[in-house]
Amino acid sequence: MNLKKLGKTGTLVSDLCLGTMTFGWQADEQESHRILDKFTESGGNFIDTANVYSGGKSEEIIGNWLSHHDRESIVLATKARFKTADHPNGVGLSRKHLINAVNSSLKRLKTDYIDLLQVHAWDPLTPLEETYSTLNNLVEEGKIRYVGVSNYRAWQFEKALQLCRRMGWNEPVSLQPQYSIFVRATEYEILPMARDENIAILPWSPLAGGFLSGKYTDGVSSAAKGTRIGDASSRDYYKRFETDRAKKIISALEKVSKETGKTMAQVSLNWLLMNPAVTAPIIGARNLSQLEENLGASGWRLTEKQVESINKASEMDITYPYDQRSEEQQRSGRELGT
Repeated sequence: MNLKKLGKTGTLVSDLCLGTMTFGWQADEQESHRILDKFTESGGNFIDTANVYSGGKSEEIIGNWLSHHDRESIVLATKARFKTADHPNGVGLSRKHLINAVNSSLKRLKTDYIDLLQVHAWDPLTPLEETYSTLNNLVEEGKIRYVGVSNYRAWQFEKALQLCRRMGWNEPVSLQPQYSIFVRATEYEILPMARDENIAILPWSPLAGGFLSGKYTDGVSSAAKGTRIGDASSRDYYKRFETDRAKKIISALEKVSKETGKTMAQVSLNWLLMNPAVTAPIIGARNLSQLEENLGASGWRLTEKQVESINKASEMDITYPYDQRSEEQQRSGRELGT
């Protein structure tokens, strides 16, 4: 794996981040520790979790593993925002909930600090001043090193960023959005904003719930148990994979997979790795073999022609104002004499 800067910080992270939502759910502690061992032995140092994954069990599993490994060599990220208790203040980004969430995560992770504390989603109830002043205090107390966000829209991120700049608080350095060959609306606002502000982009669900690995070519109704879709309580959400666009994407991936000798999952992840706006896709794994396949996405590059074929197959209908983008770029280029 290659190393990249975490946004504008001086911290270096592996270009693949290990997502641990499966820990304590689809992977027991023993298998989870094998996955962590393999990931770090392969050069990975970036691990992502959340306080709600498996009801906190994911953090506990990581904490047990971390207590027997070099803490300083790991860049550890977790999240807070969603419900952790059955009372009105057991959810959200209030000072009360955030402080409790961080202290609880530190205990489960068996560590003195969190490298990247990410707010898991926007909270319309809590004033931004309360949330980000609390996060700033947590940085100054040494409980967290950096602040990040997940599932923010571009305007929400900019609003938080500009508030922190005005107040002299520690700014958010990363954004974790859903982004993949299948979900490309992230390219409209979020990626341009991130490049302009030098923000780390950490895509979640880079394989679109396993769809881009080619597992569901026979349709989501035939998804087997032990897969993301097969284990879902409802498959209605995944019906979006049974469209003409989805079929074009799978066809393009199959062709590139044959050309490169790589799996469709590896091609899909490499497509993300080649995007200069992306810092580290978050790869998940239920078992060691799945992790090993995903690790094979790093260390090689698709050709421009292959990227173009995937882009064409996965292109989305673009409406105003995004359909003006190419014209604006051309005008800007002429004005600059380029």
